[in-house]
Order: sequence, then structure tokens, then C-alpha cells
Amino acid sequence: MLPLDFMSWSSMIRNLCLNAKHQEVLSLFVQKLQCSSGFKPESHTFAAVFKSCAALFAINLGKALQGYAVKQGELACQSVYKGLLNLYAKCGAFDECWKLFEQLDHRDVVTWNIILSGYCGSQIHDTKAMRLFVKMHAEGEVKPSAITIASILPVCARVGQGVFGKSIHSHIMKSGLGRETLVGNALISMYAKFGQPQYDAYAAFNSIIHKDVVSWNAIISAFAENNLMFDALQLFSLMLEEPIEPNYITISCILPVCASFGGKYGSYRFGKGIHGFVQRRTKLMEDISVCNALMNLYLRVGQMEKAEILFSHLKQRDLVSWNTIISGYSLNDEWLEAVGHFCKLLCLGIEPDSVTLISVLPSCAYSQNLRMGKMIHGYILRHPILSEDSTVGNALVSFYTKFYDVKSAFHSFSLISSKDLISWNSMLNAFAEFGNYTQFLLLLDWMLRERFKPDHFTILSIISFCITVSGGWKVKETHCYLVRACLFEGDSGPTILNALLDAYSKCGNIDYALKIFESSSGKRNLVTCNSMISCYVNCKSPSDALTIFAGMSETDLTTWNLMIRVYAENNSPRDALSLFRRLQTEGMKPDVVTIMSVLPLCNEMASLRLLKECHGYSIRSCFEDVYLDGALLDAYAKCGVVGCAYKLFQSSSQKDLVMFTSMISGYAMHGMGEEALKVFTNMLESGVKPDHVVMTSILSACSHTGLVDQGLDIFHSMEEVNHIKPTMEHYACVVDLLARGGRIVDAYSFVIRMPIEPDANIWGALLGACKTHHEVELGRVVAEQLFETKADDIGNYVVMSNLYAADAKWDGVLEVRKLMKEKEFKKPPGQ
Repeated sequence: MLPLDFMSWSSMIRNLCLNAKHQEVLSLFVQKLQCSSGFKPESHTFAAVFKSCAALFAINLGKALQGYAVKQGELACQSVYKGLLNLYAKCGAFDECWKLFEQLDHRDVVTWNIILSGYCGSQIHDTKAMRLFVKMHAEGEVKPSAITIASILPVCARVGQGVFGKSIHSHIMKSGLGRETLVGNALISMYAKFGQPQYDAYAAFNSIIHKDVVSWNAIISAFAENNLMFDALQLFSLMLEEPIEPNYITISCILPVCASFGGKYGSYRFGKGIHGFVQRRTKLMEDISVCNALMNLYLRVGQMEKAEILFSHLKQRDLVSWNTIISGYSLNDEWLEAVGHFCKLLCLGIEPDSVTLISVLPSCAYSQNLRMGKMIHGYILRHPILSEDSTVGNALVSFYTKFYDVKSAFHSFSLISSKDLISWNSMLNAFAEFGNYTQFLLLLDWMLRERFKPDHFTILSIISFCITVSGGWKVKETHCYLVRACLFEGDSGPTILNALLDAYSKCGNIDYALKIFESSSGKRNLVTCNSMISCYVNCKSPSDALTIFAGMSETDLTTWNLMIRVYAENNSPRDALSLFRRLQTEGMKPDVVTIMSVLPLCNEMASLRLLKECHGYSIRSCFEDVYLDGALLDAYAKCGVVGCAYKLFQSSSQKDLVMFTSMISGYAMHGMGEEALKVFTNMLESGVKPDHVVMTSILSACSHTGLVDQGLDIFHSMEEVNHIKPTMEHYACVVDLLARGGRIVDAYSFVIRMPIEPDANIWGALLGACKTHHEVELGRVVAEQLFETKADDIGNYVVMSNLYAADAKWDGVLEVRKLMKEKEFKKPPGQ
């Protein structure tokens, strides 16, 4: 600061204000007032001080200085009056502002602009701002200036007053203000918000005589915001031909446009070209927003290394930089990298925001990092701003759902203070997926009472729930609601229609499915036809499916896969194979679903050659699907090539429950119990938790190879160790295990001690064992139970008759035959 001898205090204050050193202005002014009784500020000093008060929103100091200015008689000066008016307008003190405004005898355009810009900037007085503009125009005291127009046009865009905005535009054209750069830029922004950039906004852009960088940025962003990406890119190309240089806003706006094109239009090539343009301009390359936009582009097109190089070379990283790299890794399924960068951010002491958390939580879920997710949840609870953010709450619901923790998901949902439709849909979907049907209905009722209108995601969850729980009648109720709510209209209409068609199909209501299909001719698409074919597949109607298929003008791989499945599941392997060959001649490449549809044909036709062809194709196509590996393994076992099945099992890098189950089942069907037990032991040692299916397979393997003690040990470990409640199928396996091992009495004791009522299959298996081991008396007891359970099965009577005959109990044979005659049973010859 220069010594006071060289300039007056008033000049110092004015100069500081011009240099935007507003805090120093106020400090110096107050200090001088307190320390120098002879200091008398002039009008320009007051104007500068009021301007600094407005910049710092120091309204209380401004009010105090207003009284001082009145005493000094300086408020009569126009510059001081306008400075005070501007202070109240900017600070939102509209009552005081309006009083000052009304006291003026003569109002020039600057005065009008001050109060109008105050109302326009508040965003809660938009209606008053528009009325004030109408009043200014009607009084005709002054004509609106470029600043006036630039203030009111954003208000028109905010409140959706397109007609009012166009009226102002007509005034602009009459007054010649349309050529003004400031006015043209405001018009472009307004029309962009109304979704008309290619017409009105572009016309406003063309009318600007001296286009600046803001004009170009406004029109490019207008086209980008309305998904006219190719036009936006063309405008950027035109801008490069002009003498105006793009700035950091231009680059930050055009890079997402490049990323939106995808590989088809060479987004990577466009983005790389812009990157080269930026690198030749040091000022742009040093701008952090430009670097963040470049990183985002590379991450969106999967160029992880280039994004990481940019990130590592950043001299300064803001939270946006970290959010970009974390969300980019998450977007590209690099879950561990995303979590790793999140940990680095925390180590640097940077506090994550809501964007960071909704990016990293899915990565924690997919990388099975429950501990990190719970730590993040704790962090959220300690920060009320994050806890109140509905997007963060929704991310937590999704996180716990992926860990099958519905209780924690619902707890997170309950804590969301401002639930949106996404919150309700996420929780409804979780309840439907995990079978919490009572909670689903209660939550849906709660949602409707809160006056949330279901969207198509809600409807899809409801339809899924109806299929699982209540069958066709609930689907019909939902259908009625959809018709009343007109939810078949709009872009989501075909999706809902297809889901409803699928629901009727799964509920076995083929008539309603067909009615929907026939009534949807105007909205019918490829997915609709595929859904109808799928319906016929589920209902075992191959001829109807073929009729739909023959009438389709357009097909995709899904269509062909469904038709192959139709024939494969209806004892027409040759037709299925013919379609499979035809699919390839049509130029389509079979996918994983196709191969899995063909594999049952290999089993049915006992065609090892076809099986090997499918396997070879899968290897060449680099299919990495654990279900396909399991299906191939199962097919090799069913074709009798257990050695190949085991080689496939050994070579699999992802041995999950499906693979272990397939291998154990393969050994079981070939009576290789010891080998099945080794695989089962290996599965447990690998940490893979068994389910009902694999337990059935291993018990069956023990049963067929006489490994009674091992089978019993496995059965007893089901509830004690693996917490699996045995089903009727498991009990039947144990009965068969004991019976085949000759322990008929133990088998009978086991049956009568079962905690659930034995069904006909269990009694039938025991009766067959009694016949095999000539246990006539026990067989009689078992037969009585069986005849009570299932009295209409002639096979059971024949088995009992044969049991008596094998032991020369001819009276018993006669008794059974008499009983069959009384019930009018007749055994088909040869069966």
C-alpha cells in the first residue's frame, strides 16, 4: 500500500474497490471513520463502499452506513443511491429495495436493471421479476437495455414461459438488440432450455454480429443438452475455423459429446484429436476442468491406461478428479482399482462427497468388500448432509441388496429423509427378488399412501411379484391398473407390454397372453414377438411358436435360440439341429445361450461329435461362462465320457457351485461314488457352500455305490454344519441309501422317524427294497402305508404281488390280485 502522503483516503478506497479488494475497502473505511474525526467521505467513496458491501453481502454494515450517508446528505447523489439499491437487491432485502425504488422521482435504465436483476437472481421471485419487466415496458419511461434482456430471459427459461420469452424476442428484433452479443447469448440459453436449439437458438446465434467465445459455448452446449451430438461436433469444427479460440468451458463441453458417440462414430478418434488440440495450448492443458473432462472421455471409451496417465500427471487434483477416476474404474468393472483409489483419497485427508460414495459403493459390492461398504455407511451416518442425500441412501440400499442383506437394505431405506421414486423401486425390487412378499405389499401400500405414482420400473417389480406369489389373478389386477393409468403409452409402453405378456405366459394363461399379443399390433416390436414365442415354449406349443416365427419380418439371435429350444424340448432334435445349422448360414454367430440350447441335443442323440464341435466353438469364441462350463461337463458325463468331463472340470479357472455340482452328478450317474466324494471334499475345502442340489447329487452317488456310512455322515452334516434343512428329496436319497445297502429295517425306522410326512416316492422306494431283499412282512407294512398314500398307482400293487410270489406266498398274491380287481386296475402287458 502506498503511503498516505501520496493519495487521499478516498482515492485509496475507490482504487481498492476497482481492484475487487472489498474486504480491505470496508476495513479501511471503518478504521478511518473511527480514528479520524475530520474524515468526511465524498459521494464516490460512499458508492465504492456500498459496492463492496454488496460484493461481501454485508447488509448490516450497509444499513448502518445508510444512516451515516443520509446525515452527510450524500444519499441525494445518484451513484450513492444506486449503490445502496444494488446492495439491498443483491442481498435479497427486497422490501427495503422496493421502498428506495419507489422514492425515486426519475428512474433510469440502470435503476430498473438493478432491481430487476435482484429479483431475477433470487430464483424465488421469478413471477415478481416478470411483472416488474412488464411494468417497465408498459410505463415506457425507459427502454430495456441488453442487460435488462439478459436478466429476464433466464427467468422465462426457469418458469417454462416460452410464450413470454418469444414475446420478449419479438421486442428484441424490433429494437435491434438481437445483434447484441449479450442478448444473443441469453436467447440461445433460453431456447436450449425449451428444447429448440436447432431452430430458434440457432437463429438467435446467427443474428449475433460479434460472436464471442460465450456465444459459441452457449450454442454448442445447447445442442449437446438436447442430444444433438453430431450437430454440436459440427459447430465445434466451425468454431475452430473462426479467429475465436475455444476456452476451457468449450473443451469441457465438447469432450462428453465425443464420448457419447461410441465406437460406431469413432469417439476415441474425435477425443484424441481434441486432446492433441489441447496439448498444443499450455493454458488449456493446465486447466484442471479440461483434464478431468479428458479423463472422463478416456474412461467412458474404456481407455483406462490413458486416463490413469492423465491422472498421475495432474499437478493439482480436486475432488472432481478423484470422482472421475473412481467412477471410471467402476464403470469399466475394475472394482478393486476403484476401491483402491478411494482408499488413496482417504489417506490424503480429502473428504468424499455424495458423487464419490455412489461411485465406490457398487465397486465394494461387486468386489465383495462388505467391510469397506460398512465403513462408508458409518462415515455417511456421521455426516448429516450425506445422510439426507437420497442418491446416497439409494446406493446403500443397492449395496446391501447385492449382499442379500435385506434387513440392512430396509434400514438404510428407512433413514432416507426425502425418498424419491428410485428409493421405493430399489426396495420393492429387493423384497420381490428375495421373497419378502408380505413386506413387498406393505411397502407398496406405504408408497401409494405417500402419493408416489408408480413408473414402469415399479410396474416391472409388481409384475415379477405377481408371477412368483399369486399367479394369474394378481397379474390381471396389475393389467387393469395399467390400462386405467394409461401406462402402455409412451416410450416405456412396449417394455411393460412385453413384461405383462411374459407374466401371463409364466402363469400358464396362454389365452390372455395371445390377446395382448394380438392387440399390440401397433406397438409390437421384436421383443414382443420373442416374448410370445417364449410363451409358447413354456406352454409346450411348438406349432404356434413356429407360426409366430414364420410371420416375423425381423429376427435376432434371441429368436433363433428360442426356436431351437422349442424343438429341443419337444422331442424334435433333428429339427432343432437343422435350425442351428440354418442360423449359421444366415450369418449369425451362436452365443452362450445357443450352445446351451444345443447341448441337450448332444445328450438326446448321443452325439459325442456334435458335443465336441460345440466345445471347440466355445473355446474359439472365448466364451467364459461358468454355466456353460457346467453344461458342457454335464453333457460329457451323460454321453459317457467321464474322463473328458473331469479334464474340463480341472481346467476350469472358476470352480463355483455349478461346476462342482455337475462333476459330482456326473460321477453319481456312472456309479463312481469314491470320485464323487473326493470332489465334494475338495468343494468344501475350497470354501464353496453346498446347496440342496449338490447335497442330492452326493447322496445319490453314495447310494449307487454302497457308501452307506459316508452318505449318512453327509446327511447329518446338512443341518448341523451347512445349515441346510433336508427336503423330501434328501430323505428319499437316505432311504434309498439304506435300502440299497441291505439295511431295510434301518430304512424303515428312518422313515417313521422323519419330521415330515413321507410321500409315495419314499414308501415306493422302501417297498422296492423289500422286494429285492425278500422282506415280506416289512413289505406288507410298507405296502399298507403306500396304498393309503397313493392308492391309484397300479405299479405298487404289482411290486407287492411280485414280493409275495418271490417268497411263494401265494395267498398274498391272490389277496393283492383281488384288491386290484376290486379297484378295477388292469396291468398293461409287458409293463
